[in-house]
Amino acid sequence: MNPPTEPPARPPAGPPAEPPAWRGFERGERSYGRIVVALFAAGFATFAQIFDAQAVLPALGRELGVPAAGAALTVSATTIGLAISVLPWASLADRIGRTAAMKISLVSATLLSLLVPLMPGFESVLVMRGLVGLALGAVPAIAVAYLAEELHGSWVGVAAGTYVAGNTIGGIAGRLVAGPLSEVVGWRSGLLAVSVLGAIAAATFFLLVPPQRGFVRLRSAAVPLGTRILFQLKDPVMLALYAVGFLLMGSFSVVYNYLGFHLTGAPFLVPQALVSLLFVAYLSGTVASRVSGGLGQRIGYLRVMLVGIGVMAVGLVLLLGDSLVVAIVGLVVFTIGCFSAHPVASGLSGRWAQLGRGQATALYQLAWLGGTAFFGWAVGLVYDAAGWPATVATVLGMCAAAALALVVGVGLLGRKRPVPPA
Repeated sequence: MNPPTEPPARPPAGPPAEPPAWRGFERGERSYGRIVVALFAAGFATFAQIFDAQAVLPALGRELGVPAAGAALTVSATTIGLAISVLPWASLADRIGRTAAMKISLVSATLLSLLVPLMPGFESVLVMRGLVGLALGAVPAIAVAYLAEELHGSWVGVAAGTYVAGNTIGGIAGRLVAGPLSEVVGWRSGLLAVSVLGAIAAATFFLLVPPQRGFVRLRSAAVPLGTRILFQLKDPVMLALYAVGFLLMGSFSVVYNYLGFHLTGAPFLVPQALVSLLFVAYLSGTVASRVSGGLGQRIGYLRVMLVGIGVMAVGLVLLLGDSLVVAIVGLVVFTIGCFSAHPVASGLSGRWAQLGRGQATALYQLAWLGGTAFFGWAVGLVYDAAGWPATVATVLGMCAAAALALVVGVGLLGRKRPVPPA
């Protein structure tokens, strides 16, 4: 039996709380292109400044005298900040508009990011990185909801793939700039250079993003915020999507956090500057994220996500080898699999929401950011205690749990979704 292309949504008991205001822009229209490029730039600015620290972890750990798991907290601090802030940013955006919230977020985060390299010690770096995460939360929280409001429904998945591609390219640029610079002029200068790149990308967003057309300001008569949030947590389909984000992006964070430590040790002994170049594998995720959205329309979204998880598992097995070439291939395969599943789940968190689209997509961002922060640190304890094979085995278990959540939540319980309140 083929998996459903979309789980059927029960009709609401009354008029929808947040009706679409219009048909949405379609591909080929000028505003469609401006929106896609603007969101690409916003994703670039956001994720360059989230994950730039990932490329300087060994250098930062050496200078500040902290172990691998401790150094990884500089990444987790930012993602924890994002996880805490996505729901408040989504609620603010319901009142002031999506583009206004994203503009405030990008400006404040860029200014804070410029201060991180000036912090004197490990604790102050952690605090400032957490503040950067709090400020950056708007774009991950509301970008997909913004696309769902401004674009025709048939193009939301494709545009969400482009937005995620901006995330991945931003992550690549942040790592590739900060990593090599950390070996030449220090990790502080590397992070500063990435902050400048983020400022340029934020300016691009300001210049290109058009006025909102599909946004409907929240009214006092709307369904209460708590109801909108709790409704998502009663919906098995949405819970399955959140599990995908939590587990798969947690897996992704583990591999990219600790692979550098693994490859700089025996038997590889790869110099840190060269290890930073491995983040070019991120480009494979950019291509996969663009392809997966369109593929889901043709063969079914559930199938695409499950195949993506299977590809991740193949990549993880390859990462257990002692050959550098095999490890590089494994990293590319793992990245392709992750970004075949994650962008689809991210886009569906807005498309399949029956109520409170802004809160539904914010909860997905909360899930994957929480997974990135938690597993990116916690599995580091496994790495410090038991080494790389145990780390890979842990990540394989996380991928299996994500696949099970999809099969149950979307495949088996997709027709048992709760009825939205009137």
